[in-house]
Amino acid sequence: QVQLVESGGGMVQAGGSLRLSCAASGSTFGFNGMGWYRQAPGKQRELVATVSRGGSTDYADSVKDRFTISRDNAKNTVYLQMNSLKPEDTAVYYCRVMRRTAVGIEDPFWGQGTQVTVSS
Repeated sequence: QVQLVESGGGMVQAGGSLRLSCAASGSTFGFNGMGWYRQAPGKQRELVATVSRGGSTDYADSVKDRFTISRDNAKNTVYLQMNSLKPEDTAVYYCRVMRRTAVGIEDPFWGQGTQVTVSS
């Protein structure tokens, strides 16, 4: 049973910083891609950043040069360092991990979400 524990959300003023963490457990063969998504009120969930098992990263254009995603494979944990936060970054942030299986198939698991609120 895969479990994801997210932490680090909160409220911050514009220009401030927050760091999100997501610790995954329950996969015999570990995890492939890990990432963060967000959903603002009235909007669809969107990709923020992803990191592969080997460390390759991808970012939404709106967060490039402000957010940094990283992971610790030994701890099965993914992080999102968010700097220079803007009010438009306000959303519920969700961690997503891809569980590896013995036959090479991967399947997604989502965290419960953590609220990030940026005031102007």
